[in-house]
Amino acid sequence: MKIVTLIPSATEIVAFFGKKNNIVGKSHECDYPKDLSNIVKLTEPKIKVDGSSKEIHQQIESILEKSLSVYKVNIEKLKDLDPDFIVTQAHCEVCAVSFSHVENITKEHLGPKTKIISLQPNTLKEVFDDLERVANNLNINSTKTKKLINGLKKRIQNIQIISSELKKPKILCIEWSEPLMVAGNWMPEMIEIAGGKDVLGKKGSDSHWIKFENIIEYDPDFIIFIPCGFNLKQTKHDVDELIKKNDKWKNLRAFKNKNFYITDGNQYFNRPGPRLVESIEILCEIIHPNNFDYRHKNKAWVNFFDSIKS
Repeated sequence: MKIVTLIPSATEIVAFFGKKNNIVGKSHECDYPKDLSNIVKLTEPKIKVDGSSKEIHQQIESILEKSLSVYKVNIEKLKDLDPDFIVTQAHCEVCAVSFSHVENITKEHLGPKTKIISLQPNTLKEVFDDLERVANNLNINSTKTKKLINGLKKRIQNIQIISSELKKPKILCIEWSEPLMVAGNWMPEMIEIAGGKDVLGKKGSDSHWIKFENIIEYDPDFIIFIPCGFNLKQTKHDVDELIKKNDKWKNLRAFKNKNFYITDGNQYFNRPGPRLVESIEILCEIIHPNNFDYRHKNKAWVNFFDSIKS
């Protein structure tokens, strides 16, 4: 069985079910598990990804205005691989190659032998549904599938037992800093599981743009930056610039109380796969540090004020 994964969460899901050795091609962003670094890369971005959030946003807007894909697919390499399955997504044209583009390429160059498995989750339940659907398509043993998925759900249940008894502060999760975007989809559920109350995010709905005035209005207890595609270093730089441009961030309750956090949004939160459970653990450590310690601190997240000192 030959599998191509065109989005990081797909790679993680396939590997989670023990089929990583069947992955013959992947996207340029698929960097976990680490031991898949020699797998053929089939995509590349049409934008410069090392710029600021504002610069990246402007490049993407320009491409989408022309109804073009943000990513290139190496069709010749894909034809050579001749996969049995392509696991991709139909959730966001910015996150990966668009589903319609993959569909057209498959129809024109590969034919009916290659089956497309498309992921499109908006809620945690739908993430778990996708896990099960991928396992079924790849003919993973049903007992094994159930055991693995139930293991993830049990970890969540254990968190809920503790967090349900704790005070629920107001949490704002920012998915993009310039322009400002608040995290939606599965994030409000994850915040609730971790023992917080999401502000501005809409459960099961796409992340959406907001104005700084909206943040002032809600004045959250915690502000957590989880920018899609950014690691800790990139996120810190972006947040530094944000505050330099708008000194009013310093008037917010979260900033004054030093509940201002940056995370590795590239590896966590924005990948709807097995590691969303670890993402919930990160939220737990941030929101209720006296009750949870999964040792993700300084690896996956850091207090913004600690990052200034280092």
